[in-house]
Amino acid sequence: MPLAVQQFWAPHAWLDPVVESEVLITVSGDRISAVVPDSGPAPAGATVLTGLTLPGMANAHSHAFHRALRGTVQVGSGTFWTWRDTMYRAADALDPDSYLELATAVYAEMALAGITAVGEFHYLHHGPAGVRYADPNAMGEALIEAAGRAGIRITLLDTCYLSAGFGEAPNRHQRRFSDGDATAWAERAGALTPRAHARIGAAIHSVRAVPAEQLSTVVDWAAERRAPLHVHLSEQTAENETCLARHGLTPTQLLSEHGALGPRTSAVHATHLTEGDIKLLSGSSTVVCMCPTTERDLADGIGPARRLATAGSPVSLGSDSHAVIDPFEEARALELNERLATQRRGHWTAAALLRAATEDGHASLGWPESGRLAPGALADFCSIALDTPRTAGPEPRLGAETAVFAATSADVRDVVVGGRTVVRDGVHRTVPDVGAALARAISAVRSAHP
Repeated sequence: MPLAVQQFWAPHAWLDPVVESEVLITVSGDRISAVVPDSGPAPAGATVLTGLTLPGMANAHSHAFHRALRGTVQVGSGTFWTWRDTMYRAADALDPDSYLELATAVYAEMALAGITAVGEFHYLHHGPAGVRYADPNAMGEALIEAAGRAGIRITLLDTCYLSAGFGEAPNRHQRRFSDGDATAWAERAGALTPRAHARIGAAIHSVRAVPAEQLSTVVDWAAERRAPLHVHLSEQTAENETCLARHGLTPTQLLSEHGALGPRTSAVHATHLTEGDIKLLSGSSTVVCMCPTTERDLADGIGPARRLATAGSPVSLGSDSHAVIDPFEEARALELNERLATQRRGHWTAAALLRAATEDGHASLGWPESGRLAPGALADFCSIALDTPRTAGPEPRLGAETAVFAATSADVRDVVVGGRTVVRDGVHRTVPDVGAALARAISAVRSAHP
């Protein structure tokens, strides 16, 4: 049943690219019908929001089960590849019921951080040894249900993952990820249906995990549905070197040859690129999804985000392995990483970084009607307090700068998705103790596979 007309009043709101005061936001059903700055005091019956109101944040790249690794993978040293072994053990422990509990808690944590939509890069499809569940999409359905329980939108990026690396058979962990071939993947993924809060997209795990001759099957599946297509790209130099040895092409060139690049495609990480790769990505308007907190946590490197953006690739942001879940930190890190790499400041404005975290992220997930405070947009927004130890001091007109360069997820107070209040005064409405929910779910994972 549609929601009645509602009013939300914000002391301050970021109406891209400026901050306005005394903003009255009228919501009809699940969409914004009017946004009026300088509206005077809050009218009777309006929900009064806290501090600065922003569009809802988009987490464009998530692996929900990786949240179980936080803290445990920080012991000792290693590389991406040693981290991956630990990740496989967490994957081995999950079934549809335990994944539902874990993902619900993870998505509730995202809601507390101001995230209103997540792109779930989902490849944990089957049971142990690759045996299919009675419902072959049981794991994906658990993720869709989890997002609904947590009150956020999801784009389930059902991922084709067939090989241990450039044609090698999946190892014992990866058998759960594989459908055997891309045709079988397409048949299974085609049985997924969108919901009001859920849309279905596709993903190529990587050029190492999908043989070159099968890439076009995934590309065509997404194109026929005009669905988002995401792909891990050049996260590691070892992938680039092996791809060049096997195909005489970089991963970007290989994807381009199979029609995988374009404005509905998001290249995740894009860390180690050649000049030619940058031209192919930007020339095709391929979105680049940067995950700065994961990229630094895994010692991946700093990708050429600014050069890609200047050349024509929109930038979105994701929390990937969930070393932290904080969209403000991801936006901030995009700029700060560039400063470290160039020894110069000011590569993005605060407004541009917020746009990457909101409107451009939603568009990359197939929700182009979200991510802005404007009539006709989905009523997805969040508010941050401007009086915490982190945010107190700056004038409200500098709210965008305060949000990006000072705030954290702990400063989020209110979250509204489709006109429904999901978080109020920092408390999740349906998962009131998110920390306890995470602790229970992660303990169950560890008990199942110590």
